[in-house]
Amino acid sequence: MADKEKDQKTKTSQEDVKTKEAPKKETSKDSSKESKKTAPKESDTAKLEKEVADLKKKNDELEDKYIRSQAEIQNMGTRHQKEIAGMLKYDGQKLAKEILPVIDNLERALTVEVKDETGKQLKKGVEMVHQHIVKAVNDNNVTEINNVGEKFDPTINQAVQTVPVDDDHKEDTVVQVLQKGYKLNDRVLRPAMVVVAK
Repeated sequence: MADKEKDQKTKTSQEDVKTKEAPKKETSKDSSKESKKTAPKESDTAKLEKEVADLKKKNDELEDKYIRSQAEIQNMGTRHQKEIAGMLKYDGQKLAKEILPVIDNLERALTVEVKDETGKQLKKGVEMVHQHIVKAVNDNNVTEINNVGEKFDPTINQAVQTVPVDDDHKEDTVVQVLQKGYKLNDRVLRPAMVVVAK
């Protein structure tokens, strides 16, 4: 009987040892699994680094596009302002070109000699109309090109006739204006038709 009791105690103590050891083994397995879960794998780190690099690259590209867009908007604004300034500066160019032949005709009418009283009154009226039109175009920055005696400039003059050089006229100078030219600010509306000494 004593042997039986001894065997039973031995069995019980062996089972206790097994049960005590078993949880320890499981604990070590569990801890290794947890350490594997918490410690990122090398491949995960590489993936994250690649993602960060890709995001940085995309960010740089977007920033570059943004800067270029801002520059383009500023350029468009500058161009728009220049166009408006040009339109304002040369506003009325078409009207001025249409009025120039009227001024020419009024000047021709003023060169006619009149002897009777009615003709003189009529000429006085034409002269007043001419003065008003000339004042209106001058007030709107239209100026006459009259450069008799100056060097011939093909940008503002059109040579329609030449005369030989003499003591009074040097070579390549304007001798006579056959038809007046006009400028609007710095733009030529109509070049002056001139006679040039050659």
